[in-house]
Amino acid sequence: RYEDREDFVVVMQPFFRNTLLPLDSNSKPDLSFFAADCFHFSLRGYAEMAIALWNNMLEPVGEKHTYNNFTHDRSKLKCPNPEKPFLSTMRNSGFRNSDLNLEKNESLVPYWAVIVASVAGVLAGS
Repeated sequence: RYEDREDFVVVMQPFFRNTLLPLDSNSKPDLSFFAADCFHFSLRGYAEMAIALWNNMLEPVGEKHTYNNFTHDRSKLKCPNPEKPFLSTMRNSGFRNSDLNLEKNESLVPYWAVIVASVAGVLAGS
């Protein structure tokens, strides 16, 4: 829809597509990533998601990570470099006139599996 525009672009950031519930050292859900309601993220969870989103925006289209490993490591934060000092789009990733359509790519994990796993993890943690 916006492919021919020079002043606007939409890029899907799939960093959360294949993310699994983080586990603690006892292989139980790590509730430190979640707020008291066990639905929203805590400060730690939001920090992890913000890092994953920022990194996704810097990764070229077609090479974006679709998961978050919840390592709570600030050194995994990517920075723009002199060769690519911009956010990645279809156009500057080399797909200017390509038929690449990210919506047609099949996910390895169905969307409902993440929801079921999250609810099961919260119930098991309770």
